[in-house]
Amino acid sequence: MRAPALVAAASIAFLIGLVMAPGMPVTAAQQAPDNQPGRKWTEAQLRENSSRVRAGRALTPKAWPNGARVAVALTFNVNNSANQLARGDTAVVAMTGGEFGAAQGLARVLDLLDRHNVAATFYVAGVADLVDPQMVPEIVKRKQHEIGLLGWSDENVASLDNADEESRLLTRAIERLTKSAGRRPTGARGPSGTVSRHTLGLLKKAGLLYDSSLQARDDAYEVMLDGQASGLVELPNNVYRNDQRFLTSGRTGPGLLPSPELIFETFSDDFDIAYREGTLFVLTLHPQVVGMRSRIIYLDRLVEHIKARPGVWFATGEQIARYVKQQGGLAD
Repeated sequence: MRAPALVAAASIAFLIGLVMAPGMPVTAAQQAPDNQPGRKWTEAQLRENSSRVRAGRALTPKAWPNGARVAVALTFNVNNSANQLARGDTAVVAMTGGEFGAAQGLARVLDLLDRHNVAATFYVAGVADLVDPQMVPEIVKRKQHEIGLLGWSDENVASLDNADEESRLLTRAIERLTKSAGRRPTGARGPSGTVSRHTLGLLKKAGLLYDSSLQARDDAYEVMLDGQASGLVELPNNVYRNDQRFLTSGRTGPGLLPSPELIFETFSDDFDIAYREGTLFVLTLHPQVVGMRSRIIYLDRLVEHIKARPGVWFATGEQIARYVKQQGGLAD
């Protein structure tokens, strides 16, 4: 009885091979799901799905405080290993790469800011504060720095796409950082570099002053939600003014450039144009990345380059957002 069974099995395998062979027609059941549904949307659907979050009017003031020509926001995303924990990834070596931000990177960043006497904003993930509770007190004791939100666990809210769960995580993060910093945060940055279709509405509902996640402009602007002015200030955060993509290492992921000098040259060029335009320069860095010895020296040189120009206002995100909102006549 074994021989007929083997023959039958071989026949089935042969037939499957014919169906799946290259060049053979693919049945409807075998076709991949449509991953471009938007090409079938009506004009109304296209307008609806492109208008949920858009740039409103520009908020660049006629003049910056004390006659400054440009506003500079040095910002730091303090996520350490929070995103790994959100994904349930507890690989030890990678976790210690994130820990470097708390153990040494942040101290180098704070020392640099102290030496140059400039203010900065630190967007902190709630889980990063939970795991390394010594960080926020070290930041706030400097007085001039700001603590902002980076979600609860630096979670990917776009992938989550759940308003209730995102609201729960946002509330938890606000409560955690309010307790740690002694002051309620007024600004937020999208965790994992993302926002969902719900995020900006949730920030407005929570009473936040500003967001720093979007990329529609280089200068500050008012966020439009579903075609309506929201009163929420946006301080844009562009991937090309962010060290994460370019300056990571073996312990925090692959980098794309051979030398940090090249990307800091890009940062410097971006500042120079912002200075010429008289607008806004927002730089996004990560203590576990820029706090490395081979990177911190270039941040030092960049700050020296910026300070060499007359009329530069180093300010926190909150200070900038409050100023442009008041100058723009936006209602609270």
